[in-house]
Amino acid sequence: MKVPFVDLKAQYLSIQPEIDRAIADVIADTAFISGSYAKKFEDEFSAYNGMKHCISCANGTDSLEILLKAMNIGSGDEVIVPAISWISTAEAVSSVGAKPVFADVNEHLLIDPVQAEKNITTNTKCIIPVHLYGNPSDMSVLMEIAGNHGLKVLEDCAQSHGAELGGKRTGTFGHCASFSFYPGKNLGAYGDAGAMMTNDDDIARLSRAIANHGQEGKHNHIMEGRNSRMDGIQAAILSAKLPHLDDWTNQRILIAEKYNKQIVSGKVVKPIVRENARHVFHLYVIRVPDRSAFMRYCSEKGIETAIHYPTPLPLLPCYAGQRFMPADFPVAAKASAEIVSLPMYPEMTDKQINFVAEHVNEFFS
Repeated sequence: MKVPFVDLKAQYLSIQPEIDRAIADVIADTAFISGSYAKKFEDEFSAYNGMKHCISCANGTDSLEILLKAMNIGSGDEVIVPAISWISTAEAVSSVGAKPVFADVNEHLLIDPVQAEKNITTNTKCIIPVHLYGNPSDMSVLMEIAGNHGLKVLEDCAQSHGAELGGKRTGTFGHCASFSFYPGKNLGAYGDAGAMMTNDDDIARLSRAIANHGQEGKHNHIMEGRNSRMDGIQAAILSAKLPHLDDWTNQRILIAEKYNKQIVSGKVVKPIVRENARHVFHLYVIRVPDRSAFMRYCSEKGIETAIHYPTPLPLLPCYAGQRFMPADFPVAAKASAEIVSLPMYPEMTDKQINFVAEHVNEFFS
């Protein structure tokens, strides 16, 4: 048996008529850049999350950068980010001229609020919690810390579409939120796409202008912006997929529950779902000893695995000038040497789930 890490074709085939119709409509209307289809998706996604503003853009990285600029964060400012994330979280901070300040993570591999607060200085302007793997960060504590220090909070929701904490959706706690719709995301386009969400009218107005060459109305450039617009085909695809998101999420949660039940080896650390959290399992990540041998074994058996992410951000070569050591981020350093992502997508069959679990148990028996 072959078990792919993700199967985007299976998802397409499950709703093929809806996707094909959405693409054909955009082509027939020649509505290729932004326009009515992007506006339709913005309205639908803001309603789904119960937020006032959704501003579409070209990709998730742009959404982070644009929101930072809209909050007037730049040269001389510091932004606290978790030590484990995709580089976009830190890269966006550097791209606006600010400095990313890394905080270690907790046992859930989410930013540790205690470590985040320890890193606050007079130059700190913002905290970016990442809801990693679909697991919500501890937003109530982080918002309290931010409030006590007069900081903004930008939620990185690239992996947490539909996730909740205490019944409240991720992306609705902070001053603003960033989303990616990269094809492999829980809600994914068929190319790059992103969005920003906020209830703040000023952040929304500036973000929309920045994403469209700094314009407020055609040829009325109130600032220098950039070209970061969602194209019509991606917007139409996302509109077609959005009504299915909750069903797909429930399937992911069910698959995770089956993994948790069937993987019984005491050598495997499985993801912990907190009582008040809705973990949407963008990724199902375990921690194991002898990771390289385990991944080779999985490959030999036809099971695709991956690592998200093999190196903590502050230990990457691009930050070597800051001379960080693994001991500076002990939780992140230890976890990054053990984490493995198992196959996870809504269309997985019980046969595939059982096959993966059996071989995990077999390797560690």
